Amino acid sequence: MRRTSRLVSVLALVCCAVCLLGTTVTAGDQDKMPITTKSEEALNHYLQGRDLFDRLRAQESREYFQKAADLDPDFALAHLALAQVSPTAKVFFEEFEKTRALVNRVSEAERFWILGVEAGAINADPVAQKDYFTRLVNMYPNDERAHNLLAGFYFGQLDYPKAVVEYEKATKINPEYSQPYNQMGYAYRFLERYDEAEAAFKTYIELIPDDPNPYDSYAELLMKMGRFDESIENYRKALEINPTFVFSHLGIASDLCFKNDHTGACEQLQTMYKNAKDDGQRRNALTAMAVTYVDEGKTDLALAEIQKRYDLAEAINDAGAMAGDHIFMGNILLEAGRLDDAEQHYDKALKTTENSSLAQAVKDQAWLTHLFNTARVAAARGNIDKATSMANDYLKRVEMAENRNQIRLAHQLVGSIALKSGDFETARGELLQTN
Repeated sequence: MRRTSRLVSVLALVCCAVCLLGTTVTAGDQDKMPITTKSEEALNHYLQGRDLFDRLRAQESREYFQKAADLDPDFALAHLALAQVSPTAKVFFEEFEKTRALVNRVSEAERFWILGVEAGAINADPVAQKDYFTRLVNMYPNDERAHNLLAGFYFGQLDYPKAVVEYEKATKINPEYSQPYNQMGYAYRFLERYDEAEAAFKTYIELIPDDPNPYDSYAELLMKMGRFDESIENYRKALEINPTFVFSHLGIASDLCFKNDHTGACEQLQTMYKNAKDDGQRRNALTAMAVTYVDEGKTDLALAEIQKRYDLAEAINDAGAMAGDHIFMGNILLEAGRLDDAEQHYDKALKTTENSSLAQAVKDQAWLTHLFNTARVAAARGNIDKATSMANDYLKRVEMAENRNQIRLAHQLVGSIALKSGDFETARGELLQTN
């Protein structure tokens, strides 16, 4: 399982030196980034949570990070960790707000880390994020987690060759540090260097053979290579270790869909939903169920699953998740050719965010996303001039922000509009610049 949100690897950077009430207590080499806390007990809980999180056991790590934050409410990195492992978008924003409020009460390195996360996750400013994380590597060149964090930035920007370079630096500093092997395997996979990906994942398995994620990640590579039965076998190995490891349930369902066994996929996902420990896991199951129904061409059943996701978010007034669910439904409806219904959901997504207490930067991104989606609707209606104008506006704005992922989306949008209008030369040129 790779880290798939805009917060790829934000918890990877950890340290060994601790500042306690102005006194430095050394818990390892001095060339690692410091952690600022007033409580040694809080530190111990944090490090236990970090160890679990490094192995992508986020749900298990949460209780340790919570204990750390309870013991020291001013423990910025504990709140950052709680944001990262939060089951809902609402909790993420709440915990990150606590983190941000403490940014001037921590070390310079921790401040760069927090501001880098804010740049990427809140402000969609990859230029600033890269700058902060590069500073961390320059300050602590012998900290494997610093390199892992910068690698995660490159990975999130789909710059896989640079990501591999940083992951290799991390593993050279600490060959026993398992997490970079996971992400390196995925980077090689995306580069279609499957032999190197397989080697990375096998090393990952050797390092932590009693954890589920190494088998899960290797299974995903096997799925990509079309070795579906071997993939399912490795997902089941992960579930033997941890029957509630949600990503392996999702992986088996995906393999079964590729084998055209949608009934089996749904049964697997229903088991996952039934055994879910929190709303985050329930939402993952419902998402996969919806994708399975879309793959079968059952649009209304897919929409019903996303409505269940929405109901979970609405129950706790999670505006970010509610808006995302409206966009999800809009996308399904757009693909089904139900353009008026799609546009209504896109409008509801924007209104939900605008009427929320989310940060202005989040609202600005919601407006930009709405511009992208309404341009798609205009193109689907055959209003090429309007769609082209909106697409060019979107491209100009994301180029100014130097957001590579959004720039790729912009070229996808312009290319799809050109394709619809019959301008195949332009379409080809634009689509070659996409993901």
